[in-house]
Amino acid sequence: MNIRQVMKADVEVCGADDNLASAASRMWDCDIGCLPVLDSLGEVVGMVTDRDICMAALTRGQPLHAIPIGVAMSKDVRSCSPDATLVEAEDVMRVAQVRRLPVIDSDGCLVGIVSLNDLARLAERETGRKSRDLSSQEVTATLAAIGAPRHPEAASASA
Repeated sequence: MNIRQVMKADVEVCGADDNLASAASRMWDCDIGCLPVLDSLGEVVGMVTDRDICMAALTRGQPLHAIPIGVAMSKDVRSCSPDATLVEAEDVMRVAQVRRLPVIDSDGCLVGIVSLNDLARLAERETGRKSRDLSSQEVTATLAAIGAPRHPEAASASA
């Protein structure tokens, strides 16, 4: 099985010049936690999450409509191809500590998005099967890696 079979193909997107209020509104309306950010050529240049919006609001002290997405988005975008295996996508998520990956074709176009939740639901359905693509233990290990503090000072503050 590959990512093409699991990904969501109808992806909500935004532009770097859009504001955080519009991104938050779109996330709320669509019940999603992130938006790929596209440039004028339609290439993915960033990802903005609900957490990015919250942190930008806190650190900037401005209303969301006054903050462009470009200042809050992650610019280090990790992605996978539609032909990647589930294990390959899960490995990228674990190493990069991200919950969602844009799926980009060989022409650099966004064709979908896959989340750790997508992989977890699939792993749960495959529990007990002899030939499965991804185990619940692999998904759990990835979730633990994603949830690990990225900054040492964060780990000591939460202890």
